[in-house]
Amino acid sequence: MSDDEREEKELDLTSPEVVTKYKSAAEIANKALQLVLSECKPKAKIVDICEKGDSFIREQTGNMYKNVKKKIERGVAFPTCISVNNTVCHFSPLASDETVLEEGDMLKIDLGCHIDGFIAVVAHTHVLQGGPVTGRAADVLAAANTAAEVALRLVRPGRKNKDVTEAIQKVAAAYDCKIVEGVLSHQLKQFVIDGNKVVLSVPSPETRVDDAEFEENEVYAVDIVTSTGDGKPRLLDEKQTTIYKRAVDKSYHLKMKASRFIFSEISQKFPIMPFTARALEEKRARLGLVECVNHDLLQPYPVLHEKPGKEPS
Repeated sequence: MSDDEREEKELDLTSPEVVTKYKSAAEIANKALQLVLSECKPKAKIVDICEKGDSFIREQTGNMYKNVKKKIERGVAFPTCISVNNTVCHFSPLASDETVLEEGDMLKIDLGCHIDGFIAVVAHTHVLQGGPVTGRAADVLAAANTAAEVALRLVRPGRKNKDVTEAIQKVAAAYDCKIVEGVLSHQLKQFVIDGNKVVLSVPSPETRVDDAEFEENEVYAVDIVTSTGDGKPRLLDEKQTTIYKRAVDKSYHLKMKASRFIFSEISQKFPIMPFTARALEEKRARLGLVECVNHDLLQPYPVLHEKPGKEPS
């Protein structure tokens, strides 16, 4: 067997070392989620909690594989986000943001960790109140939870991605809720958080994906969001976008000095995984990121919203 073939084989779940790295990343992601949940209290600043989640992941992964000869990349695979009430996803504000949590808020928390490019992502919905959740908030929570359980049972060798899409629609309908459009469940590979094999949450003319069959030893991030609204999220303010990912297949000669500075910093610190603009020098980042996004050097993860009063989970 050539070195290339051996390398390819080792990157599969058939390798115990790869399984160990996935498990370690998952353990850290779950602990980070518990830490974030423990910090979610009325009047707590969202940015402070997000920063604690990211710092915990950096610290825990930094303690692993310290003494190996070959440097192993590790750290945050997706920045900590806390999206409140009708905000659907990707809210991870800048240091200057003063937004705080309030009693009764419904929080969607998501974050990710990787070790040597093997990624574990986790998401959780939490209502900031004592006592049981009731009414439509309870419906949307139950819809999301049940749909996720059904999806996990269907992501099996021999099944197809459209089986999952159809099943989760039925679950949401049973709770009089909608699956949110545009949310994709991607295959994960080493250093790839958005692989080519995709499960579409809602079929629509704007979003089409190829039919695919799940195969043994593949890894997927199952991402399901349900809503009491129409399930059609909107971008309300581009300035809220703080999470980006380097588009490795694109190149362009940037004109502005600030853009070149920021892009150089991104290429060094975050060559592959999504990152938050909070981790960059803020003034220069504001200026430089716009040109980078306009020329497709960065893929933005926009903050999306449902209609006010319609809660996604």
